[in-house]
Parts: sequence; structure tokens; C-alpha cells
Amino acid sequence: MERHPLQVLRNIGRAGEIVSVLASHGFGDVVERIGLQKYIRWGKRRLLRRPPETQLTTAQRVRLTLETLGPTFIKFGQVLSTRPDLMSDDIIQELSQLQEQVPPFDGDLAVAQVEAELGGNIDKLFAEFDRQPLAAGSLGQVHRARHHDGSELAIKIRRPDALANVERDLALMAETAPAFAMIPQFAVFDPPGLVAQFSRTVRRELNFRREGKTMVEFRRLFARDATLHVPLVYEDLTTDAVLTMEFVSGVRADDIDGLRKMGLEPRQLAANGARIFLKQVFEFGLFHGDPHPGNLRVLKDGSIALLDFGMVGILEATMRDQLVDLLVTVVRNRVDQGVTLVQQLGQATGPVNVVLLRADVADFLDRYYGVPLDQLNIGRMLGDFISLMSSHSLRCPADLMLLLRALISLDGLGRKLDPTFNLAAEVAPFIEQVVRRRYDPKQLLARAVSEAGAFLQVAHDLPLSLNRTIQKLSQDDLRIQLEHQGLNKLIHEFDRSSNRIVVGLVTSALVVSSALVLRSDSASYWLAIPIFLLSGLLGIWLIYGILTSGRL
Repeated sequence: MERHPLQVLRNIGRAGEIVSVLASHGFGDVVERIGLQKYIRWGKRRLLRRPPETQLTTAQRVRLTLETLGPTFIKFGQVLSTRPDLMSDDIIQELSQLQEQVPPFDGDLAVAQVEAELGGNIDKLFAEFDRQPLAAGSLGQVHRARHHDGSELAIKIRRPDALANVERDLALMAETAPAFAMIPQFAVFDPPGLVAQFSRTVRRELNFRREGKTMVEFRRLFARDATLHVPLVYEDLTTDAVLTMEFVSGVRADDIDGLRKMGLEPRQLAANGARIFLKQVFEFGLFHGDPHPGNLRVLKDGSIALLDFGMVGILEATMRDQLVDLLVTVVRNRVDQGVTLVQQLGQATGPVNVVLLRADVADFLDRYYGVPLDQLNIGRMLGDFISLMSSHSLRCPADLMLLLRALISLDGLGRKLDPTFNLAAEVAPFIEQVVRRRYDPKQLLARAVSEAGAFLQVAHDLPLSLNRTIQKLSQDDLRIQLEHQGLNKLIHEFDRSSNRIVVGLVTSALVVSSALVLRSDSASYWLAIPIFLLSGLLGIWLIYGILTSGRL
């Protein structure tokens, strides 16, 4: 898709800003290695060679860089903080401290945004609308309002410039990710894959209508469960940029004193919260991806309200079965099955040493073998499992990683509410349920029919595929396509170097020829002087180009 010229200019300006921030935080070597130095002014290029702040660690400089670059990059850091399979512990710890320090936008702008999206005057749309926001974030802010029927409302409004700013930064990330992938230290992180995952995540969060539909689905799934409250969504007052929902007032899930003042028992709430989340995972395969205390409210009746459905994970039945098999493998100490599961769950980013993997899996299982399931520290076990995969270049799928991090967060919250809480004890009934369902005769028959159908389809297509291959062989039309990775930049650099050599030779030839003409015949000044001036301008242009490239 062709870009509008103004968009290109805006991206160039943002690129220069990003490069300057990277250089000012001691990442000038990275800027040079990925070829972004052209976006920084020549006078400021001394920043590229400035040594990093010795009093700050690399992890701290990464966090400060992302904070300086603004909301999109802060969100990117928050996503990276959920990937311990990619990031080291010190970087994870720093990135987990990232907070969005974003001032609210003007209440009049919020009113204008609502009126434009919903197509009406604010006084006709709502009985009351508070222009002072309750909370503000990088993508939007929440205002309190009242419906004409008297219901209290919370209205989430997208920032007017959020979509354009995020898309601008995503475009720059997508353009620079392949350059990062060419550097061995960064290639193991799969920069294009990380950017693609982040782009999907942040675009989902930008679409408030989608978030509203997710809330409607959660409300339907838990319609008969009184322990979970999902805010009601007013779909007729919801668009891509405005989400209108029921206002929920309650106590934060980690406010133990507040819970006790309401006459609620924290121990019971810990068990209820775990059961609600595990039900999402093992029964529905659809789970809230960010169940931290700020997104959980406890109501007066003891039910738990979930807020902010922008980050949601989906777990297919196959992956659910593999997760159950992993826990069963730990309990029964099955090394061979453990090795197979690790390779099935992870996506290999390089060659895997199976012998070493088997030894590490055996060590992992020995650590937890013999511990009853209801006494297993599932948070620590999952953390060790992620480290095991990471050490063997095995990357977790994004939704599985989101689940593992959510389980670890839930385990920590449960232990804060109840020191004797153990998530594994809450998991046990769901594992038994999954195993029983797996070996149910109806399920076995349905699986057999499905697999037989897939086999018959392959058998049906095989002769046709073989026939096509044989025909191409007989007609000498069978071709193998090879794709070279990373050569475009090398070719580009060769072109630039050869062009400079040609310009230099032409400039030298013009200087010499003009000097000879001047020396031989004074009557030829009218020809020699323009040639000399042209050669001088070409020489200045060449020197300027070399200086601005930062490769003098």
C-alpha cells in the first residue's frame, strides 16, 4: 500500500526522535549497526559514540529509553515484560516497573469525541456526563456518566490522536525489525515476530467495540456463576472509539483490610478467584490475560468483578490437553513424555540438542517429583519450565506465554490473600475433569471419526499431488525457489559505495581537465571555470554525503 507523502515525512521526524533517544541512552552502537544514523543530524552524531551511563545497568537504560519514547513503546515494554522466555530476569524486573505517566486530555475533547462517535448531543445521549476523567491511559481515558434510566456508567474514550500515533510507531517498528534481526544478539528474540505480536495486541486494545464484544461473551459464559461479575456493556452506545459499560464500584482484590471491613474472608476470595480463572482456561479456552489486582474488584456480595478486557488469551483444546499432560508428567516423572511435550509446546528458533534437553527435563522433573499435586508450587514450577524452554531456544506461543504469566500472577495474589493458598490444589479438579472428558467414549468416537476423515482426505489428495509432480518432472518444469535473507542491505551498501567511487572519479577528472584547459589556453576560461565550479560542487556534495552517513 502506497503511503501518503505527509505520512512519510511524519515517520522521518519520529525516526529522528527515536534515534536521538537511543543514542542519548548509550545505544549508539545499535543505531549504527542497524543503519539508522542517517536519521540523526550530523552535529549530534557525537552522541552515537558517547559511552553509556556507567551508574546505570543495561536493563535500566532499556526501561528509561522506552519511557522516553512514549506510550506505544511503554506498551511494547509491558508486553516484553511478560516474555521471560526471551528476556533476562533483570530486564523483566525493570520492564515490569513501566508505568504510563500520561496526562488526561481535555474534557471538552472527550465530549466532542463521544458526540462524533455516537452521533448526538452529550446531554441527549446521557442524563449526566462528568467532564473530569476518573483515570487516564495512553490509549484513552474513563469518564463517569449516568444513563437516562438512572444507571451509573463508565465511558471509556479513545484519545483523538491515539490511532495515528500508534500506527506511526508500529510502521517504524515493522521497518526496523528486519535490521535488528540481522544482528546476532537480537536475532534470537525474533524482532519481526515480536513486533507482529505486539501490533496485534495493541490494535485489539485500540478497538473498543471488540473489547465490548469480549465482555458480552464473558458475561454469557458466566451467566450462571454468581461468583463472577462482568460489567454490562451498552452496545447501542459503543463504537470503535467509545465503550459504554456499567460502572463497578468495589474494593481492590489485594486490599485485605478493605475486604475484612466488608465482612469478606480473603481466603475464600483467593479460592473463588482461582476457580473462576481456571474455569475460563480449562472449560472455555478463553481467559482474561491480565488478572492483576488493579483489574479485579470485589463487590459487597463477595463476587469478583473483572475489568479491562483489552488483553484476552485463547487456548485451543490441543494446547489445553498438552498443558494437562505437562502437569501429569511432573507428578508421574515421565522423562520421555516430558521431552516430547517440551518440543510440542515450544517453537524451535534454532537447532535443539535433544540429549542435553533430555538431561535438563529429567533434572526439572526430579525437582518436583514426589510432591503431591495439592502441595505443588505451581508458580515456581512454571517459572522453571519457562527457563528450561528458553535455555534450549524453544519459544512459547504467545497465548500460552500469556497464560503462564497470568497463572504466576494469580498464584502470587492468592498467596497474598491466603498464606496457605496453593494454586495447584485448585488446578487438580480441572485436570481430573479434562482427563475424564478425554477418555469419554463419545469423545473417543468423535476424535476417531475426525482423524479418519483427515486421513481419507490426505489419501484422496495424494495421487493428484504425485501426478502433478511427475508431470512437472517429465516436462522439465519442476523448480526449486531459493530465497536469500539479508542480501538487500548488502547490495544497497555496494550500490552506495560504487556510486560514491564513480562521483569521486568524475569529480577528479573534471578538476584535472579544467586545470589543464586553464593552463593551456586563457581564451577557454568561459569553458574551464564552469567545469571547475561543477566539479567543486560535486566534491562538496560527496564530502557532505559521507559526513552525514556517519562513516567517515
